[in-house]
Amino acid sequence: MSLAVEAKEFLRSTRSGVLSSFSAKFDGYPFGSVMPFVLGHDCRPIVLISNIAEHTKNIIANPKVSLLAFQSNNLKSVEDLHANGRLTLIGEAVQIDKKDADLMARYCRYLPESTGYLAMHDFQFYRINISQARYIAGFGKMGWVAGEEMVEVKNATSIAALESSVIEHMNDDHQESMQQYCQHFYGAAPSRVNLIGIDCDGFDVEAVTDNEIKILRFSFAAPIFDANSARAAFVALSKAARA
Repeated sequence: MSLAVEAKEFLRSTRSGVLSSFSAKFDGYPFGSVMPFVLGHDCRPIVLISNIAEHTKNIIANPKVSLLAFQSNNLKSVEDLHANGRLTLIGEAVQIDKKDADLMARYCRYLPESTGYLAMHDFQFYRINISQARYIAGFGKMGWVAGEEMVEVKNATSIAALESSVIEHMNDDHQESMQQYCQHFYGAAPSRVNLIGIDCDGFDVEAVTDNEIKILRFSFAAPIFDANSARAAFVALSKAARA
């Protein structure tokens, strides 16, 4: 697997980050803070921030930003911090349409606590257009990846159009199959599984148990591009899970 493909898979698997912008108040200094994000179907991060936030003021003055993405649930020690993967994206933040119903629905499925913020007039979506990425997979494995290698352009729109119908179909008719995926690939036995998002490279489910709720990522063997290829990918996973 190339470093670019691995970096993209890593980005698909996390929603935790540190957003850094250039301070408008203290000229020349970077300003960073913890920032959850959700990926668009094209694999570009989308953040929800208030008009009065420091980041928003900074972005208006200078849209160049950096987003450090990491998997926070795996960090239990300093050793984990250095040994685990992390990905730094550099690019420009651009405000996008908050009234996009599909985007709002997708964002809230991944980050349901954001529902209240979306109802407020002073919160806006910003997308980070990736210029370069620095991926550190662990000790001794790292490198730069061009922004265009991180972004999915060709099939993103068609998969976005399918998402709501695929989610409804899988959640209504294929609970058993998704529970088998969780058991086979993660050794988990959730009482209920909800598909919350699908993209060209894979899909995410919310696995519900008595004690916790986890989002589990599943990658397809090959990218999908329409309803037929999505169906074939799910069938292949079902066969693997039952093997």
